Amino acid sequence: MNASLRYAIKYVGNMNDAVRFHRDALGLRLRFESPHWSEFDTGSTTLALHLADADHPPGSCELGFGVEDIEAFHAQKAGKDIVFLSPPTPLHGQTLAKFTDTDGAPCSLSG
Repeated sequence: MNASLRYAIKYVGNMNDAVRFHRDALGLRLRFESPHWSEFDTGSTTLALHLADADHPPGSCELGFGVEDIEAFHAQKAGKDIVFLSPPTPLHGQTLAKFTDTDGAPCSLSG
């Protein structure tokens, strides 16, 4: 069971400036825009801009991976290959889990 990279999440200090830069300067196609979350089509991976907060300062990034069956992936990998910070949990209309990579960077997993 393999994961694929679905999202690159970039935390930004000013959503309007960040959207304008990625849309106008880089020429990315804007899919969705809101004050706290915006998305751009970049091929098979979506660039998501998320408003920064105390836990995610401006300029930091998080990778979002996807699998076909998140429950099975979690059961197979938790405690063995991957350190999960949270189990699969319904959130924003999808099921998400959080884990860390080998450097301790937080990542998300969707099913």
